[in-house]
Amino acid sequence: MDDDDVRVVNNEATRRWEARIGDDLAGYAEYRLAGGRVIFTHTIVFAQYEGRGVGSRLARAALDDAVGRGLRITPRCPFIRAYLERHADYAQWVDGSLARPLAT
Repeated sequence: MDDDDVRVVNNEATRRWEARIGDDLAGYAEYRLAGGRVIFTHTIVFAQYEGRGVGSRLARAALDDAVGRGLRITPRCPFIRAYLERHADYAQWVDGSLARPLAT
């Protein structure tokens, strides 16, 4: 699977970024908007798409979109938080109080 196979769209009606492969929903990242922030609450990649990079592509597209819109990032979702811990280039956009590692 290459990058062109996964299409990520912001479905504002359901408040989630969705990863699609063809017509199939492969996964999604749920969010809420509040006070200039996007709060990531839950991310899921369906079992048949796990291990194929769908989650990383989903996270990257959602985070890039949030940053492009000037939103601060609040990672309540463990998957998004773990992605952010591995990609320091988003650090300036992450809410400081929640930028700490998951395990303390």
